[in-house]
Amino acid sequence: MLYVEILGNIPEMARDEVRAMLELAGGKITGQDYLFLKIDADEKAFPYLNRLGLAHEYGELIVEADSVEELLEKAGKEEWPIRGTFKVETETMANCRFDVLDLPRKLGAVIYAKGFKVNLSKPETLVRVYCGERLYAGIRLHFFDPKDFEKKKAHRRPFFRPISLPPRLSRALVNLTRAKAEILDPFMGAGGILIEAGLMGLKVYGVDIKPEMVRGAEINLRHYGINNYELRLGDATRLEELFPDKKFEAIATDPPYGTSATLAGRKRDELYRKALESMYNVLKEGGRLAIAFPADFDGETEGERAGLRLLGKYYQRVHKSLERYFYVFEK
Repeated sequence: MLYVEILGNIPEMARDEVRAMLELAGGKITGQDYLFLKIDADEKAFPYLNRLGLAHEYGELIVEADSVEELLEKAGKEEWPIRGTFKVETETMANCRFDVLDLPRKLGAVIYAKGFKVNLSKPETLVRVYCGERLYAGIRLHFFDPKDFEKKKAHRRPFFRPISLPPRLSRALVNLTRAKAEILDPFMGAGGILIEAGLMGLKVYGVDIKPEMVRGAEINLRHYGINNYELRLGDATRLEELFPDKKFEAIATDPPYGTSATLAGRKRDELYRKALESMYNVLKEGGRLAIAFPADFDGETEGERAGLRLLGKYYQRVHKSLERYFYVFEK
């Protein structure tokens, strides 16, 4: 058994991102305790879990219990897969119902008694205990360092435009499509979504109506070492003309929300509707689209009108003047 600790800003979206990756890996979520997910999967899932954007960490789940005493008793009977030295840390979630103040010391003593050495400053193995409705103990296998996402934020790219999804959200959108080989962003802007997809090893296709964005997205992709791409100057409402002999397995995009300038002089809702129709036409049967729309646009109705089937819808309040939904559709 494995576990994943997801982030709490859009938890339903984070959970479904994990589910989408497990669908590719042949695993499944078997339980959830606040932000802690129990996963039925093995090491074949690691390459897919490594792709996650809205996760804090994942690891091997060793013990779960309904009391501190039960946890310690079970821990004493386990063969802990600890390499080198270890340290115990406790994650007290918002729904924690146990007194775990002294638990790191107590569990550490149980593991120490099995012959393992403690190192509180630089442990080679981190034992993680989660407190929620139940208690869980496991070995951290992968930590998603926020610094890795921070260095890819819009203001740190060589071609900078302030309007861009955060890297974690861009990555999650790509993952929600279950893309395995390639992805299209028909409103690519400065290429934020394409950067995340390219770093996952996908071939990326991008379209933008502005020449400076096409040039800038290429600069950004090359900056991050991404070479497997095709970028085209064109209109997101006429994708069939740009890719006459191509059907895509996945599309992820964040259309512009704002003024006539950012919309190239077109009415926003009309642009969205025509773009949805065009994306439907270049999407494979069974392919998925992940897209963001401002909350005052009925993306669910318009997506279904274009022929798409809604799989997920997630709300985010960015600030007082911007509320949006992320949608996942399937053709």
